[in-house]
Amino acid sequence: MLRTHYIEEAKGKVGSEVTVAGWAHEVRDIGKIKFILLRDRSGIIQVTAKTGTSSPDILGKMVHPKETVLSITGTVLENKIAPDGVELIPTRIDVIGPVSIKVPFEVTGKVPADMEVRLDNRHVDLRRDKTAAIFKVKSEVLRAFREKAMGLGFQEIVTPFIVSAATEGGTALFKLMYFERGAFLAQSPQLYKQLAVIGGMDRVFMTVPAFRAEKHNTPTHLNEVLQMDIEVGFADHEDAMNFLESFALHILNSVQKNCKKELGLLESNIPVPEKINRYKYSHIIELLKKNNVPVEWGKDFSAEQKKRIAELIGDELYFIYEWPTIARAFYSMPREDNPDFCNAYDLMWGEVEIAGGAQRAHSPEILLKQLKLHGLDEKDFEFYVNAFKVGAPPHAGWSIGLERITMKLCNQHNIRECALFPRDRTRITP
Repeated sequence: MLRTHYIEEAKGKVGSEVTVAGWAHEVRDIGKIKFILLRDRSGIIQVTAKTGTSSPDILGKMVHPKETVLSITGTVLENKIAPDGVELIPTRIDVIGPVSIKVPFEVTGKVPADMEVRLDNRHVDLRRDKTAAIFKVKSEVLRAFREKAMGLGFQEIVTPFIVSAATEGGTALFKLMYFERGAFLAQSPQLYKQLAVIGGMDRVFMTVPAFRAEKHNTPTHLNEVLQMDIEVGFADHEDAMNFLESFALHILNSVQKNCKKELGLLESNIPVPEKINRYKYSHIIELLKKNNVPVEWGKDFSAEQKKRIAELIGDELYFIYEWPTIARAFYSMPREDNPDFCNAYDLMWGEVEIAGGAQRAHSPEILLKQLKLHGLDEKDFEFYVNAFKVGAPPHAGWSIGLERITMKLCNQHNIRECALFPRDRTRITP
């Protein structure tokens, strides 16, 4: 067998023979003693061979280029000066993946590597403990999201990635040919998750990619992202914000509980408040003006304004809600008492928006007015508007940006660190 145990499991088998497999993290030859620090996804173990006690064959196989893939069989023994107090005394070493070119950078992290070089060689970068920690946290975010959704009776669905028209106004689309007609990569699953609720599914959730052909060059934007979405029937924006608050706090608590080692590596201290405070858009406008920050009503906030808002609010996590109708997607429900505002909201973590949503307009008449207001062609949304003519309940939903929440959880300052193979305006490989 190439492996009987992962390394962390093997460390608990003192006195037993095990076979572990992984990469040569470090190789040391100090004459009579030779060491290999073998690494797999679970950890690192010291492999030790000594002249006089190990066979010449084993001693000869103890020296390899770093990152060589090895399978090593031996006995686990206690050694107080070894990492974690144990070492592996080898009886067999097999090279199962030799290194034939120069490894592009130092995996141990002793020598810093430029992010572009790391992204160009992501298959090597994933061997760095900090990079691996990011994706362990990201996996836990996904698990916790799905756990919470299932626990609250949501049904998982999958929606199309190829669409015939924009799902949101004002955002560029990636065009493609769909046989003899034009089509687009979906900006979001918005319209389809609404149709699922109208169809009677009532509570749905999904994890889907979203594609936005925006020429951003910022540390918080990608052109392909993953979204964690819900949509719930017979609900308004207050209900949806309550759900979003409970999901977000559950995710934070789960990561804090299950990723202690990874958070330590990333020097991340997660704030988990008891509740998330809510501030109206108008209140934020007044707060900025009071503090002499130039701001225009009806517009989204700039990066500089968001940074100042976070400083003035003082909360790590907070909602901004009741946005101007013109500033949000056409399907956001205008308020009955003042149609200039709509029942939309964002969940902020500091200056970074990690989630957004709204109560949806479920009246065909309101939808047609909204399409006109946003300069969209109602013919492109005929199938969508018609769906609301056969009986549509009030409903609301939201989307959490997986890479953005991971970026904040992992104390990272560039979202590309949190995408396995990021897609931005210049990067389409690997």
